[in-house]
Amino acid sequence: MYFKVTQNPSPSSSSDRSEVISNPTFGTHFTDHQVVIVWEKAKGWHSAEVLPYGPILMDPSSAVLHYGQEIFEGIKAYRHQDGSIWTFRPDKNASRLQRSAQRMALPELPTELFIESLRQLIAVDGAWVPEPTGEKTLYMRPFEIAAENFLGVRAAERAEYRLIASPVGPYFTGGIKPVSIWIALDSARAGKHGTGEAKTGGNYAASLLAQQEGYAQGCSQVMYLDAETSTYVEELGGMNLFFVYQDGSVVTPPLDGTILHGITRDSIIALLTDAGHDVIERKISLDEVREKVKSGEIAEVFACGTAAVVTPVGLLKSREEEITIANNEPGAVTVAMREELTGIQYGTVKDRHNWMHKLAD
Repeated sequence: MYFKVTQNPSPSSSSDRSEVISNPTFGTHFTDHQVVIVWEKAKGWHSAEVLPYGPILMDPSSAVLHYGQEIFEGIKAYRHQDGSIWTFRPDKNASRLQRSAQRMALPELPTELFIESLRQLIAVDGAWVPEPTGEKTLYMRPFEIAAENFLGVRAAERAEYRLIASPVGPYFTGGIKPVSIWIALDSARAGKHGTGEAKTGGNYAASLLAQQEGYAQGCSQVMYLDAETSTYVEELGGMNLFFVYQDGSVVTPPLDGTILHGITRDSIIALLTDAGHDVIERKISLDEVREKVKSGEIAEVFACGTAAVVTPVGLLKSREEEITIANNEPGAVTVAMREELTGIQYGTVKDRHNWMHKLAD
């Protein structure tokens, strides 16, 4: 598809841009351009454009405002030492966006068009990708919204796919320091046959109350249990979980319809398997976690996701208890996975699985 490019007439100055990317904070500054592609029921996908970054002009009756038809992704652009710009497994982000679209009755953007949108944005905003130091990257946010103007409970017949980008540093500024996690006892992230597998804004909106409670207790994220029995660990508000046992085996909750298909999760499973670990996808109860952390059988716990990469968990906390893991120190498996994955992404470790995709020389 041809992309019409309209350059921003007032782009950020090189000095302003350099100031932002030298010390970026997550999601607070944005590049000079955005991508927009329109879908209409009668026409399909059309009118692909690269436009100056700016507000979305939206009618008050726009469907997304009333019925929540919205999905999004998170993907990063990495600058390598030779100056080239790469991204990580974009085909997986494209397929997850398609899966989310199907669940939320939105049109599915073809994989090749998704990847081309990344390339088009980097073509005009590549200077915003930071140098490969201090885990700095350009975080790209693809999203799709229902954009038909109407009031009525049905799937919208007009939608817009958009792509924006923001230079970022580490999601958790403490580096590899273990984080504290709040256990949500009174709320669930997703229910059976719900929208748990979809990366949709409503799931995150529903998590904010528990997140506020967690922040008030000094925790960085919230761990959710299953909605049916409040027994089994599912995932964090923005990351998947792994439990490392003393015998070297690793357990992670299964993708049973209520957990987001994490691309970092999938990659970590592959790297753990490469390293000789037995990776088991099964239900793990909070009782098991408590008992086996106490006995030492569970030696490490870590979380992973696009934004935070791999983060050690040092404390699980609720209003009823505190579970300290490995003396609140990062474990060897956690550190190894973090170093290998970030090394692949920044081009300093061999990419055995051909996960990296070049966006610009």
